Amino acid sequence: MSTIKTLFCCAALTLVPALAAGATPEAGESPEAAADERENGTAAAAHPAAAEVLAALDRTADPCSDFYRYACGGWLDSTELPGDQTRWTRSFSVIREENRAELRDLLEDAAANPGDDPDRRRIGHYYASCIDEAAIEKAGTAPLAPVLAEIAAVEDAAGAMTVAGKLQRWNAGGLFGAAVLPDFKDPGTNIAFLIQGGLGMPDRDYYVSDDPDKQRLLAAYRVHVARMLGLLGADAETAAADADRVLAFEAALAEASRPRQDLRLPEKLYNKLDRKGLEELTPSLPWGAFLTAIGGPSIIQINVATPEFFTALEQRIAASTPEDLRAYLRWHAVHGLADAFPERFVVAEFDFYGKTLSGQQEIEPRWKRCVGATEGALGESVGKLYVARRFAGDSKAKALEMIADIEASFEGNLPHLAWMDDATRSRALEKLGAIGNKIGYPDQWRDYSAMKVAPGDYFANHTAASAFETDRQLRKVGRPVDRDEWRMTPQTVNAYYNPLQNEIAFPAGILQPPMFHRDFPAAMNYGAIGAVVGHEVTHGFDDQGRKFDPKGTLREWWEPAVAEKFETRAQCVDDFYSGLEVAPGVNVNGRLTLGENIADIGGVKQAHQAYRRWQERDGNGAAPAAPPLTDEQLFFVAYAQVWCSLSTPEEDRLRITTDPHSPAKFRVRGTLTQVPAFAAAFQCAEGAPMNPEQRCEVW
Repeated sequence: MSTIKTLFCCAALTLVPALAAGATPEAGESPEAAADERENGTAAAAHPAAAEVLAALDRTADPCSDFYRYACGGWLDSTELPGDQTRWTRSFSVIREENRAELRDLLEDAAANPGDDPDRRRIGHYYASCIDEAAIEKAGTAPLAPVLAEIAAVEDAAGAMTVAGKLQRWNAGGLFGAAVLPDFKDPGTNIAFLIQGGLGMPDRDYYVSDDPDKQRLLAAYRVHVARMLGLLGADAETAAADADRVLAFEAALAEASRPRQDLRLPEKLYNKLDRKGLEELTPSLPWGAFLTAIGGPSIIQINVATPEFFTALEQRIAASTPEDLRAYLRWHAVHGLADAFPERFVVAEFDFYGKTLSGQQEIEPRWKRCVGATEGALGESVGKLYVARRFAGDSKAKALEMIADIEASFEGNLPHLAWMDDATRSRALEKLGAIGNKIGYPDQWRDYSAMKVAPGDYFANHTAASAFETDRQLRKVGRPVDRDEWRMTPQTVNAYYNPLQNEIAFPAGILQPPMFHRDFPAAMNYGAIGAVVGHEVTHGFDDQGRKFDPKGTLREWWEPAVAEKFETRAQCVDDFYSGLEVAPGVNVNGRLTLGENIADIGGVKQAHQAYRRWQERDGNGAAPAAPPLTDEQLFFVAYAQVWCSLSTPEEDRLRITTDPHSPAKFRVRGTLTQVPAFAAAFQCAEGAPMNPEQRCEVW
């Protein structure tokens, strides 16, 4: 089943390699001497990573005017965006590419030498079937023929819901979104979740907005739908007519969909119904047919996140002709399964979603796509091999020490929040103390023995993997939540906070250089991965996370007056980021990005205080790690270089609409203007762009 990413997401970060920075003069050193050292590159580097830190600077930029340019300018000027990427960072992108190269080696070895281990054989056969383009070309679209025949026979809602269930079983989408999550009011038990969806464009705004750019992309989308239907065998006239049907159907779903920022209100997403209640909400939709087709005929416990969408969906299906329904389902079948089809389908999808929508100039090579596909199918089996190679045992201990420092900093800051009363503060401490920490990889690896992987048949393997995961999810409904389960694979370069389990997780994939290394200077580790840790901890107390108690239950545990004061402070953050201009006439969506912005600001503050805690405990008067920077300055440079980023204009526009994170440069400039310790470290005059007179304080 598909995941509901709009509800609770990760810190979709892009953290930095070995960092770069500039400096203000050291005490007792003339400004001219320090400037000469920086300009000529003669300042002694106390740590090997310091050279990369200093090389990424723009030494002509004023750190108090534009710290993003100061910290990243050298890297920005010397780096080119790879043709097969829409976004490239000094951190996440670098680590991901290194991880992918490592995984390629592991997977190719497993494909060539599968051996006797069942997990290794599955991995090897899956990757080999994906990389075998000749076999995929030979199979053509024949594997889809049975589903296309079912679509051709659709006459009404029963037929449409049956096909939609089969497509969702294969993770091909259609009509709406579905997932399995803990019950918001009883987070120890899993329930089925139904939510708006069914669109081929990234967001409802592309259908309803009068923005000329979005209208242009919607027109290009229509052409793409027709192209894909033509590749399935329709003549040009029929394909064009069916594309019009698809757009009309999806436009109706978009009109009934909530704006993305409204999906950030968990209390408005909780509408628990049993099976009977769902059928009463939409009496003409045959839910039995859908649930049987997806593989969960006996499911009873259901939450309908967006009831008004399903009412509109029922009306739209009732008003549609059989031809409308067939065109829509045919499109979503070919779109959702295109990766398992011959190259002409893959290229067509790339031409629209990659090139037109995101500005990507080249399709990724086949091996990269197959590494990603194998990870998606057998993530923890792949992760077991990855961890054995890439995650040193003592890295976990270092990471746990840092987490403890940051949580202690959060706790130490609570008494200084004048807007919070003692009762709410006590409950916040209880929640903080209950946060679970997952580091590196699971204690218990997932069992994939029920997944059948056939040598040389990629379509069968692709759909078998999706069906296996769908069955795994559906079995959870009505059962206790497994608190040991991970929501990311060990090789994932990211992290997350899960409010329904009140836990943070840091996979081995992100605990890599240049994000983190057990031998890096503490200022670098605390500024880079430490700020990520602080970000995830703060998510537990952002505008969404604060609504869940220590056990993950959605309930109001704040005193009313304190909750009101929080909302006032959150509105300050919303207003501040909404005033940041991305391009002429285009601003950050402060409401959509609110939770991430609160977490960014809080994360840097907590990580910095934790670093100071480390200095007092373990610093022992050590020499600066990257002179002429002070270690205090290095901390903030490390944070900023996490976000050194190149991207296409098309990707930037797409993210402004869909991404709950602010653009990279504002995650530096916007965040650090709200942190007084930054201005002190760089001696920024009051009123300078990076040291404003007014700030927003939440945590």
